[in-house]
Amino acid sequence: MMEEYAREPCPWRIVDDCGGAFTMGAIGGGVFQSVKGFRNAPVGVRHRLRGSVNAVRVRAPQIGGSFAVWGGLFSTIDCGLVRLRGKEDPWNSITSGAMTGAILAARSGPLAMVGSAMMGGILLALIEGFGILLTRYTAQQFQNPSPFVEDPSQLPPKEGQETRSYGQYQ
Repeated sequence: MMEEYAREPCPWRIVDDCGGAFTMGAIGGGVFQSVKGFRNAPVGVRHRLRGSVNAVRVRAPQIGGSFAVWGGLFSTIDCGLVRLRGKEDPWNSITSGAMTGAILAARSGPLAMVGSAMMGGILLALIEGFGILLTRYTAQQFQNPSPFVEDPSQLPPKEGQETRSYGQYQ
C-alpha cells in the first residue's frame, strides 16, 4: 500500500487544496485571459494593453473560483473516502474525481453527470497511474547504482577498494 506523507491531515487538506486550486486557476486563467484580451482588443498598443488588463481583472478571479470549488469538493470527497474506507490509496482519488465530476454536472441532467463522472474518473486514473509509474521509476533509479549495469557486482572497484576476483580489473 502506498501512502502519501507530504500532504496535510484531512481537515486541513481541504483548505490547502482549495487555496492551491484557486491560485492555479487564477494564474492560469490570468495568462490565458491576458492573451485573449490582447487579441480581441482594438488595434493600438494602449487599447490592447487595456483590453488585456481588463480581461484579466474580470475573468481570472472567476476562473480561480471555479478551480477552488472543484478542488474543495474533490478534497472533501477524498477525505470522506479516507475516513470511510480507513485507508489512503489511488482508488480514493479516482472515485473522488468521478464523484466531483458528477456533482458539478448535476444541474445539467443525468446524462451529463455520467459523462462528467467518467471524464473525472479517467482523468484522475491517468494522473494516479502516471504518479505511480514515476514513483516506481525513481525508486528503481535509487536501488540500482548504475542504470547500465543490471548486476552491481559487475561494477569496477572504487579507488582503493580491493577485489578478490583473480585479475579481472588489472
